[in-house]
Amino acid sequence: MCGIVGYTGGGRRQAAPILLQALARLEYRGYDSAGIAVESGGRLTTRKLAGRVTALSALLEDAPVPGQTGIAHTRWATHGVPNMVNAHPHGDCRGDLAVVHNGIIENAESLRAALERSGHFFNSETDTEILAHLIEVSEGASPEARVIGALGHVVGTYGLAVVSSDEPGMIAVARQGSPVLICVDDHEYFVASDASAILEHTRSVVYLNDGDIAVLTPEGYRVIDRQSQVQERTVDALSWDLEAIGLGGHDHFMQKEILEQPDTVRSTLRGRLLNDGGVARLDGLNLSPAEIRDLRRINIVACGTSWHAGLVGRQIIEELADIPVSVEYASEYRYRRQPRPSNPGKRLTIAISQSGETADTLEAMRAARANGSRVVGLVNVVGSTIAREADGGIYLHAGPEIGVASTKAFTSQIVALALLGGYLGSQRGLAPEVAQELVCSLTRLPDLVAETLDLELEVKKIAAQWADARHALYLGRGMNFPVALEGALKLKEISYIHAEGYPAAEMKHGPIALIDDQMPVVFVAPHDAVYDKVVSNMHEVRARGGRILAITTEGNGDLRGLVDYQLRVPRTMPLLSPVITVIPLQLLAYHIAVLRGCDVDRPRNLAKSVTVE
Repeated sequence: MCGIVGYTGGGRRQAAPILLQALARLEYRGYDSAGIAVESGGRLTTRKLAGRVTALSALLEDAPVPGQTGIAHTRWATHGVPNMVNAHPHGDCRGDLAVVHNGIIENAESLRAALERSGHFFNSETDTEILAHLIEVSEGASPEARVIGALGHVVGTYGLAVVSSDEPGMIAVARQGSPVLICVDDHEYFVASDASAILEHTRSVVYLNDGDIAVLTPEGYRVIDRQSQVQERTVDALSWDLEAIGLGGHDHFMQKEILEQPDTVRSTLRGRLLNDGGVARLDGLNLSPAEIRDLRRINIVACGTSWHAGLVGRQIIEELADIPVSVEYASEYRYRRQPRPSNPGKRLTIAISQSGETADTLEAMRAARANGSRVVGLVNVVGSTIAREADGGIYLHAGPEIGVASTKAFTSQIVALALLGGYLGSQRGLAPEVAQELVCSLTRLPDLVAETLDLELEVKKIAAQWADARHALYLGRGMNFPVALEGALKLKEISYIHAEGYPAAEMKHGPIALIDDQMPVVFVAPHDAVYDKVVSNMHEVRARGGRILAITTEGNGDLRGLVDYQLRVPRTMPLLSPVITVIPLQLLAYHIAVLRGCDVDRPRNLAKSVTVE
C-alpha cells in the first residue's frame, strides 16, 4: 500500500501534473517512495524514487514524461525495503506495461519461483512486480482479459491499476480487499484509492466492489466481473469540498483537526437528538424496536484509536442499554474460533473504523456476519466498504481526517456511541431522567470542547518541560482508562516517545517499578466515582519521585503540592467525560512532537488507513 491514482483524458490535458497533484493529496496516508508511469504514442515511461512527492516533481522537471494517460503511486513498504527499485510502478520483462498495487499477494514466493523457472527476471523484492509478469504471460485478446487471467493465480488482496503501451489511452483496474474507485468527469476518467485525491476535478465517483474489474478509456468506462460480465455500478456524489482537505492557515492537519472538534462533535449530533424521551434518531441502524429489545450481546470490533473508542462505548452501552458488550481487536477476532450462538439473531456486531476500509476490521465484520450476527458500521467515510457491506450504520459526519494520528474521529466516535447507547436504552426501559440528562449533556458538549481547547497555552508550557522525555506513563480508571491508552498512543505515534497506558490501579502490578524522577506520569482524573482512588495512586507516584500531570475537572479539590501540573477541564456527565479529557492529551502530544521536530502529519512507518494485514 498506500496511494493509487490514475488518469486518462484523450489528449485534453497532460497526465503527469494531474497525477502529481493527486499524489500530493494522498501524502497524509503515509509513504516512503513515489513513482509515475505515463503512456504516450505506444511508449511507456516510468519515473520513481525513494522519498517525497516533491522530489518526484523535481525529477519530472528535469526529465519530463509527456502523455495523456498514466498511473502513479505512493508506497508504504510491505515487501522489500524502501528504495527506488522497490518503488511503484513495476513493469514486465518487455517494459510494455506498468502496475501500481495496494495490498499483499500471499502466494508471492511460489509465483515468483514459477515465473523465474520459465525465464522471467525480477528487479525488485516486491510482490507487486509478480503481478506485472503474470499479466505479461496471461492469454487474452484484451488487457482486462489478461488481468483477469493473471488474478486467477493470485491469493491475497489488491487494489491495482495497469497501463500498457499496447492499449493507448486505457487503464485497467481491479479490486479485491483493498479500496480503489473510479472518478468520472466530462471525457476524463480518474482512478484513486482515496477520493480526496481527485476533489479538484470531479465529485462523481463509482465505488468498486471486491471482484470488480474496470476498464477506463477517454470514451468511457465499464465494470465487469471475473467472467467478463458487465456489472452495473451507481455514480455517487462526494460531499467533501476542497476547503475541508486544506490546511486552512494551520501549521499541521493534526492541529487543525484538534481545533475543529467543537464543530465535528456538533456535526455528529446534528439532527439526531430528541427531547421526547427517545434520546436519538438513528434510522440508519435498520434495527426495529423488537430487535433491539431482543438483543442479548453486542460485540465491538476495531483497531487502534477506534478500539479505544470501543472501550468507551462498551461502558456507555452497558450502562444505558443494559446489554453485555465485549470489545475485540479486529485482527485477533477474525482468526479466533467463534462458537456459534444458539440465537445469533440476538447478537449485534459493531465495526468501528474512521476510513471504513481498515482491512482487519472489515474481515472481522465479515466473520461475525458469517457466524450469524447482524452487523452495524460506525464510519466517517460515506461509500466506504464497511458502510456498504454493513446491515446498518452511523456516519460520523466529522469531515475528512488528514492527519495520520486520529483526533476528531475519536471524539466523534465516542459521541456516536453515546447516541447509540441512548437509542438502544430508550427501547429497553432507560429511566426518563437519565435520558434527559444525556440529551442535555450532549447538547452542551460542543461548547465544553471549545472551552477545553482554551487550555492550549498551558499545555504548550508543559510540553516544553517534557519534550526531552524518553518514556511516559498514562493512567486512568473507569471511563478514562481508554483515554489513558489513547493519550499514550498519540504520544508514541507522532513524537516517538515510548509511552504506555494502564488502569491506574494496575500500576502497582508492575509499572510502578519504572517510576523515578525522570518519568512523566499523566493521570486522567475527572470528577467521578473513582476520583479518590486515582488521587491515592497519585500519592504513590509522588512518593517515588514521578513527575505528575493531572487532567481533572473544575470543582475538584486543588491538587497543587501533590502534582507538578494540573489542567482543569469542564465538568460533564461522567459517561461523556472522555470527549473532554482526551483533548489536553491530544494537544500535549502535538506540541511535544513539534518541539522535537517530528513530521506531525506523516509520522514515520505509519499509514492513515491500514488496508493490508
